[in-house]
Amino acid sequence: MLASVTSSITSLIGNHGVYAVFLLMAIDAVFPAASELVMLYAGALAAGAFSGQHVVLFGGRISSHPAAYVVMALAGTIGYLVGAVVGWAIGLYGGRPLLERRGLLFHLDEERLARAERWFDRWDELAVLIGRVTPVVRSFVSIPAGVFKMPFVRYIVLTLIGSAVWAFAFAGAGWGLGTGYEHVHRDFRYVDYAVVALVVLAVAALIVRFARSSRLRRRAPDSAG
Repeated sequence: MLASVTSSITSLIGNHGVYAVFLLMAIDAVFPAASELVMLYAGALAAGAFSGQHVVLFGGRISSHPAAYVVMALAGTIGYLVGAVVGWAIGLYGGRPLLERRGLLFHLDEERLARAERWFDRWDELAVLIGRVTPVVRSFVSIPAGVFKMPFVRYIVLTLIGSAVWAFAFAGAGWGLGTGYEHVHRDFRYVDYAVVALVVLAVAALIVRFARSSRLRRRAPDSAG
């Protein structure tokens, strides 16, 4: 069965390229859809690893392999973001009653929802960012974020950062598998810089959150007095 699923995913990407990556990543934002494999294969395809298969966008073939890599990674990032917005809306407007009735459809039974709630309680808003780069968990963040009424703009920003890190990293790994380490290291030094910048943003967010929490704790005794 696993071999069949893998073959179906790779065939879909091989035949439909950018559009398949966009669709599969959108699905993965709500249902697990093997996003690791999707982006690995997308990166390898962009590197020209498969004879006769090319990255095509709006009917035109992208001849530059670095440009093809960026297009594939962006397709995964944006597709995942679109799916994440749909999942958030389902959670916001359907709420717990929807999950009580249709939880199995979304693979979110009471136990998984309780785990998601504990995840959000532990990490607060950063639950989205951390969840987006955590295997398995990443597909069970969107709907609970809506159920727990996470502010939309913050949700979008954190999802975009997390999905970009995931998509560009796995597509880069796929590129490396398709071309060899020296090639990827030479042509994609800017990817290293982008990943470092995103990590710095995440760390800065953690520091800001910690400082804000510390100030609130210091003010609490003053207010009580």
